[in-house]
Amino acid sequence: MYVRRSAAVLAAAVVIGAAAPAIAADSSPSASPKPTYPAELYGTTDPTYDGVWRQSLAMLAQNTVGVKPASKAVDWLLTQQCANGAFAPYRADAAADCDAKTLVDTNNTAAAVQALVALGGHDAATSKAVTWLKSVQNKDGGWGYMPGGASDTNSTSVVIGALATAGERPADVRKDGKTAYHALNELALPCKGDDGGAFAFQPDKKGKLLANADATAAGVLGSLGKGLVVSPGKDAPATRCVSDGLPASQQAAVNGAAHLTAALAKDGHLTSTLPGAEDQPDYGNTADAVVALAALSGADAVEKPLRWLEQNSAKWAKQSGPAAYAQLILAAHATGTDPRDFGGADLVEQLNATGPAPQAAAKATNEEKTKKDDSPFGVWWYVGIFLVVGIGIGFLLSGRKKGPQA
Repeated sequence: MYVRRSAAVLAAAVVIGAAAPAIAADSSPSASPKPTYPAELYGTTDPTYDGVWRQSLAMLAQNTVGVKPASKAVDWLLTQQCANGAFAPYRADAAADCDAKTLVDTNNTAAAVQALVALGGHDAATSKAVTWLKSVQNKDGGWGYMPGGASDTNSTSVVIGALATAGERPADVRKDGKTAYHALNELALPCKGDDGGAFAFQPDKKGKLLANADATAAGVLGSLGKGLVVSPGKDAPATRCVSDGLPASQQAAVNGAAHLTAALAKDGHLTSTLPGAEDQPDYGNTADAVVALAALSGADAVEKPLRWLEQNSAKWAKQSGPAAYAQLILAAHATGTDPRDFGGADLVEQLNATGPAPQAAAKATNEEKTKKDDSPFGVWWYVGIFLVVGIGIGFLLSGRKKGPQA
């Protein structure tokens, strides 16, 4: 999803920077202890770059099906917010104040806003987060992953979703007269050419726009002013790129949708093309494309990719964890599909199993335990009853064997 691209780049930079000292380190075969992460967190993998993101997506997905996340899971999310309103992806020591070395970003912050608004009751936290997001808007109207970074389609779109979810009008949030929609329009490819209508993540070093499926799915949602959770749209399916006749943001959404529709037409899925690697189906971006197309045109526009996900995404979701389950649940929600029977799988149950038990499940377990503990008759009372009954039966049988006495 949106955070993956920028977070992956950031993670790679950190790993490369740390590689040299590791070579010169002591090579003795001492086993490193396996790191442990908070029990309140969804998933068991390193949360350094996506902790808040996957926590937020998990809660958003649960909320769409009426599942109330565990209170401690919500509390953990809130502890990741800094005093200035921004969210870090993961603060191992949440008791310590954020400082200049604390990595905060727009993607995790925007996702947290959407989750906390959906759950309700966290107005102070979301208000501070929205204020921070506004403060780091770029002069072109967009947002980059890190504050001050060049605007990109993914970050700009997820911030639009946060603003809209929080009750703001993204078109009214301006920097130097520019809005987020201005930034998105500048990142959309014109209709001419094979990739017409697609969105680029960012211009390359030469200023050229290169089509990107992840960015296009994000750009469609952003141009529609939608967040991560959408309901089926009612516009006609987008089948071709148009150069005029629509408001700029609507036109960008339609054109991006047309590009995704064409990309999905052959196999029903998008493809991951990485240099030096064999092309593979791109499950995550396919799920995001389903959400984007459904937001514009409803379930009929995504029947083929949705069925493909139902039939093929189980292994990917299991390997990828809570964010993947959440993406599939959000795709099901966008199309009116039952996520508890998604190709025969119960996505909700699988997502719930990656984190602390939801409040309803935890309450039911506690009530069952309390009922057992509060019973006026303990286990030994029943054992005693059975012993008495057994002794009585023994006497009765003994009497029958002896028969009547002379």
